[in-house]
Amino acid sequence: MRESITSKNMAFTDQMKPTELSALKEINRKNWRNRIGLLLKTNTSKSIWQLMKNKTYRPSADDVNQWAQSLDKLLSHKYGKAAFCIFLESEFCEENIEFWSACEDFKKLTSSKDLASRASSMYEEFIKNEAPKEINVDYQTKNAIAQSLHKPTATSFLAAQRKVYNLMENNSYPRFIQSNLYRELCAAARGQDKHTKS
Repeated sequence: MRESITSKNMAFTDQMKPTELSALKEINRKNWRNRIGLLLKTNTSKSIWQLMKNKTYRPSADDVNQWAQSLDKLLSHKYGKAAFCIFLESEFCEENIEFWSACEDFKKLTSSKDLASRASSMYEEFIKNEAPKEINVDYQTKNAIAQSLHKPTATSFLAAQRKVYNLMENNSYPRFIQSNLYRELCAAARGQDKHTKS
């Protein structure tokens, strides 16, 4: 289904005049800025300038630069993970990070009742054919998960999580590091560091 959406979008942009295409790119650029603004705010109504005073709420330039070192460093940082989520959403593959995060939470469960309940809902949401957020894993991996549903363990989704992680690490992550979103986050963080030093 996602492929048909992407091909429709490409067909749509192929039919556009160059001036219309540049206008569309400008709208997308403004959309990125709005998302960055939302990313840099907390759940409270504090403004970005209030957040800059307290470095625990915002990534420093060093933090943002470390995100380019590895996917692990990106995902271990609250704002890095949030920025990556926004990027994946723009690429229509946010199910990958959602599944990876669900697996991280799943591994922390200790009650067999909680494991069974969550395993079933994760299977329905991400694994089964035609799932609302179906991830791209092979038949054997899907089948192994289906077989484990009767008595799931904390590692029931580990093989699928590794495959999704590798997919993000080799495909989405390099594109994120080259994206306008990441460049704008770097610039915003550098500006924040200059503002807080003066």
